[in-house]
Amino acid sequence: MSSEQVFSWTVVVLTCQHKDSVYAFQRELEVRQQRGGLLQGTLLLTVSDPQKPGLGSGGATLNALLVAAEHLSARAGYTVVTADVLDDAHILILHTGRDFPWDSCGRAFCWLPVEKPAQTVQGPVCCLDMLLDCLSNQVCPGSPPGVWVCSTDMILTMPTTFKMSWEGFSGVRVLALPGDVSYAANHGVYFADEQGRVRDIIYKGSEERIRRAAQPDGMVPLVSGPVFFCRRVVERLLKAHVTPPLDGCTYMGMDSGAPPIQISLFLDLLMCLCSDLSESEFVNGERTGCSSPISQQGAVVRSARALLWRILRGTTLHMVYVPGGCYDYLTLSGREHIGRLTKKGTERDTLSHIQNTQCVSDGGRVINSVLEGDVIVAPGAVIQHCHLQGPMDVHSGCLLSGLEVTSSSHIQQLALTNDHIIQGHHIQLGEMKITVYTVLGAYDDLKVSCDDDGATFLNHRWSDLYSRTGIQPEDLWGSGRSQSLMEARLFPVFQPRGGAVGLEVGVCWLLGGPGALEQWRAVWRLSLREVLSLTDQEGELRWRETLFFQVGRRRVMDNLKSQSDRGLLPSFRAAVLGGQHEELLCTLDSIAAGSGENLGVAARCLACIADVLACLAGEGRGGLRSGPAANPAWSHAFSILEQGDLLGGVQALATERAKWLSRPDLLVRAARHYEAAGQVLLRQAVMLSQRFIYIGQGEVPPLGEWQDVECPARLDLSGGWSDTPPIAFEHGGTVVNVAVKVDGRRPIGARARRIKEPRLLLVSSSGVQDDAIAMETVCERLEDLKDHCVPYAPAALLKAVCVCSGLVTYPSRQSLDEQLLQRWGGGVEIHTWSLLPHGSGLGTSSILAGAVLAAVYRCTGRTYDTDSLIHAVLHLEQMLTTGGGWQDQVGGLVGGVKVARSKACLPLRVEVERLPLSDDFLLSLQQHLLLVYTGKTRLARNLLQDTVRRWYSRVPSIVENAGQLVDNAEECARACTEGSLPRLGACLERYWGQKKVMAPGCEPAAVRTMMDALRPLALGQTLAGAGGGGFLYLLTRQPQQGEAVRQVLNNTQGLRDFSVHPVELDMEGISLLKSS
Repeated sequence: MSSEQVFSWTVVVLTCQHKDSVYAFQRELEVRQQRGGLLQGTLLLTVSDPQKPGLGSGGATLNALLVAAEHLSARAGYTVVTADVLDDAHILILHTGRDFPWDSCGRAFCWLPVEKPAQTVQGPVCCLDMLLDCLSNQVCPGSPPGVWVCSTDMILTMPTTFKMSWEGFSGVRVLALPGDVSYAANHGVYFADEQGRVRDIIYKGSEERIRRAAQPDGMVPLVSGPVFFCRRVVERLLKAHVTPPLDGCTYMGMDSGAPPIQISLFLDLLMCLCSDLSESEFVNGERTGCSSPISQQGAVVRSARALLWRILRGTTLHMVYVPGGCYDYLTLSGREHIGRLTKKGTERDTLSHIQNTQCVSDGGRVINSVLEGDVIVAPGAVIQHCHLQGPMDVHSGCLLSGLEVTSSSHIQQLALTNDHIIQGHHIQLGEMKITVYTVLGAYDDLKVSCDDDGATFLNHRWSDLYSRTGIQPEDLWGSGRSQSLMEARLFPVFQPRGGAVGLEVGVCWLLGGPGALEQWRAVWRLSLREVLSLTDQEGELRWRETLFFQVGRRRVMDNLKSQSDRGLLPSFRAAVLGGQHEELLCTLDSIAAGSGENLGVAARCLACIADVLACLAGEGRGGLRSGPAANPAWSHAFSILEQGDLLGGVQALATERAKWLSRPDLLVRAARHYEAAGQVLLRQAVMLSQRFIYIGQGEVPPLGEWQDVECPARLDLSGGWSDTPPIAFEHGGTVVNVAVKVDGRRPIGARARRIKEPRLLLVSSSGVQDDAIAMETVCERLEDLKDHCVPYAPAALLKAVCVCSGLVTYPSRQSLDEQLLQRWGGGVEIHTWSLLPHGSGLGTSSILAGAVLAAVYRCTGRTYDTDSLIHAVLHLEQMLTTGGGWQDQVGGLVGGVKVARSKACLPLRVEVERLPLSDDFLLSLQQHLLLVYTGKTRLARNLLQDTVRRWYSRVPSIVENAGQLVDNAEECARACTEGSLPRLGACLERYWGQKKVMAPGCEPAAVRTMMDALRPLALGQTLAGAGGGGFLYLLTRQPQQGEAVRQVLNNTQGLRDFSVHPVELDMEGISLLKSS
């Protein structure tokens, strides 16, 4: 829930009225623990009242405390309950309270129109979750060992600045939130002195008494729920389980034959601590809301109160008033509840699938529902836990809840008006589980007698119902029954000969639809109170969960097909925790197989399947996500994908996947292969840019004539990573970079010539001339080119150029020498060189690929433009399977400072704009730019793989950062155009921060030390390229700072193997030298 550390509870106990709720509610607590809402290691207990009617809030507290202490004692190895286990225990007791008419699972599990984007595991936000978040992150941190007690029938909102001091605290503490006098008339109010010591608790008191409790802000302190008992007081309370008559509140007492007794938390346990009350007043006082001391059981009540007085009296009851806090009690008012769900600041669509989103107004709310077709939701209307099909109008003030898709046809025929509440309730009658439907008016008072002037049903007087339908009061209420709406047997459940009845028999007829009085009278009917008491809460929660996962799969489909940036990992984790992974995997298979028109979507689907498999393995289990992915068992599926058969490839992958689900290590290995399969589709998607390569035919140079090409390096000034597929075509990319000479030279080059022998002679060298290392590879057979797509094979780049440029065709039935002789009259010799160290971060490999392509094109008499060369390199790197973006070749092939962009679409097209900069600014930029070789080798492949994985998962920080990269690049372009070095420096600083978000771990400790030392000299600095090592470049505050930088680094401890290099802007880009 909250981003802060959750308070470490030792035990969380949830009490409930009905024993049938225990299993269902226990599972809900455990699910929250799995999702991270409660810390692992916290003992979770669900306890039902051991008697009916209930124990009261005080009795339920004593019983829950006993159960918690008993479990802790057993865990600690004791054979009896002992208070010693309370010494370091932080116990939370939550009371679910009475039935709630607007939610069959009670107030605690009432879903709210709230989504938490920071959730690592997707799940609903219920009142219970809001309360746990508030208690664990705002109210309880810092409290000493003891017991917190709170009801779940409210929503607490605390000021963000709220903090309680616990220094030296001992006793009992209550939290009080502000309310006005009129609101307090139906609630409890604390009356305290100036030091916060509680003198009295006023429950439903007169206005005069309530006003006495007013605080300086004019509000009164409401009895708002949270109560804290320190360790010493808890031990006294624990004695109750062996002390008559209080033992009647506990299950042990009941099991020992003790008579049951009801005790109130506030009006008994806390009231005896109020300083204004005498013992006689406490023991004998008649108080609204608790057991009477003059009733039939009065002697037991007085005895229990006298015991409480002896046990607790003398303990300080201290109130903490929270100005600015908000206490929202969930009353029985339907209108209030709908207003709560539709208030401003809540989500229109919460964990729902809405086919036609335009049908839902901004003021409407849809929670955990599937809406198909035109389901029009008016402002102020709510649909929750429903599967509905349109056409249908849901009017303002209406609430539809728990309706299955089969209900849609009946609701479509109704003349619904405003402020109607239609609900489906899962109930259990003996062994039979059925759904009962109820209908009420939002303004109906459930408890008032039908004879009262304000009594209504469906927002109209009862007489209207009688005259319209022929129903008589005796049809609804038997003798001796309270004649309130809550007790009216209005709702058909079962036909003696026809079984369970549907929506049409009761609800539709009561709303004026077809039906007959005789038919209604002939069926077995229940009142709302009976429906709620018979609720099958396990079935209700299962229905909601079924909808939740169905919605999750549909939202996954919607998000993938629409290429949304919504993160899907939380949904995947929820599906795996809920045992829904098979259905999710089938959904992802289906989306991938049907995305032949957009291979980018298909590639993301396969990456999503990899995420699901990793979730199944478990975090930190099964090995690292990155690893080899060439197991022969998967080769068949890969080959089908490579051949362009998407449907067949997805099916083959799924068939193989089924064999790898049994162990965490196998799941992780399967995930690696799915990522590799996704890379196959990603390459195919990017290769669509081949259509932007325009190669012409010119005059072929003479045999043996060298065609020489030189290129500068590039410095990326802003926007790198946004050019990387799939980010470049799913989000769109913008990069600003500059072509530079290093140490006065263009460091990258290639030459090519035709030779007489029909073979390929490939020579590559790296390093400066005296220390250059050359490697020669001769290809005389076509088979020698089979590893042209293996990045680390000898001469892989040059072999890939030979295939990608059309110099030769691979595979082919024609031999290599036949192809070379037929096309070019002989073979080709290619030489390449780079004066830059490996992993420099200056774009060497991509720029070199462009240089080689240019040299090969020229030696074979073909023409091209720079735009074609940029896209040819993009195509080549996909063939070589190294991936990567387009900014490197743009930086080295196009001279000067430029901004390049790609739109969020396929095919991927790069558009380059050279920035019109003044000569003065270019000179100044050159004088302020410096390169520093860090001495650290960059390992970009892992950085790239991890970043693409996190982008596919739409990790929120990555999505946000991608937008910031593009924005910063546009600002960088403006700063250059307007000639502002300080603004450019600020862009570099932001850019380095953005790189670190994109690729955590790209800043080695030595580099951090280096950058810290240089910061006083720099307007901005960043590692070139992806980071991790290679070259650092900085924009200095003063010109010509090479020597000053060298001195600073020499004087910084722990730095070695660095070198400082001057930078010269290259305005030409790729340069074609005279033929030789």
